[in-house]
Amino acid sequence: MDPKLGLLQTFYAGLPKDRVKLETNEHGFEFLAMLLAEGAVLDYGHLGVHRLLHKYKLSDVPRRAFDRWLARHVAKACNICLYFHAQANDVFCFNLDNNHKENNTVLLPETAVAAATLQDVLSALGCPLLTVASGRGYHLWGRLAAPVANDRIHDLMLRAAARALAALHRDGLDPQKLKFNFYPHPRSVDVVSLRLFGSTHAKTHHFSQILTPAGLLDEPASWKAFEDHLLHRTIPLRTFESALAALS
Repeated sequence: MDPKLGLLQTFYAGLPKDRVKLETNEHGFEFLAMLLAEGAVLDYGHLGVHRLLHKYKLSDVPRRAFDRWLARHVAKACNICLYFHAQANDVFCFNLDNNHKENNTVLLPETAVAAATLQDVLSALGCPLLTVASGRGYHLWGRLAAPVANDRIHDLMLRAAARALAALHRDGLDPQKLKFNFYPHPRSVDVVSLRLFGSTHAKTHHFSQILTPAGLLDEPASWKAFEDHLLHRTIPLRTFESALAALS
């Protein structure tokens, strides 16, 4: 088995595997029949234009089918996006993006400052984040030692985001240019999914590189950093509770 496959299986072990969103260049009735051959149900399909990836939301996905698609994800034949549990989760993610009114092809200073502030604030409290480049923004993942109730995760994320917004004001930047999305969000766990690490961007086809203080890592170094985060930077529950108390 490809070691990368094992890393993804472990990092995202706590997320549901029976519902997924696939992003792929493949389409057509023959492809759809293959997609559903093992018993999965198609909730919807969205055919992209201008060479964008097509999107398929599937439910009742058998585990063997999920594992097969995860292997294709590692091989860059598709992107897998997963949903979160409705009550509690052991991973969370900040999605920082340009506001829809802003130029969506460039990385804004606001996004870079907010990402760095979130990383600094939570790392100082023992909750380091894995920062992954995602087109014009970043996904910042935290991994917990065990599931935590979504409302408590959301509380931590809101309070950390407030620190990031304060940093934007301090630096004379415009918070209105930046959009925060929180995963899991108590009201959207069954609606909104998130791409797993190892994805390739639909428009740029760039690999989801990891950002460090020294800059973006190349693909091999990003996989190594992903493994290191999994092995050494999982957040103990006591540390999560201490961080939440410190931000409250």
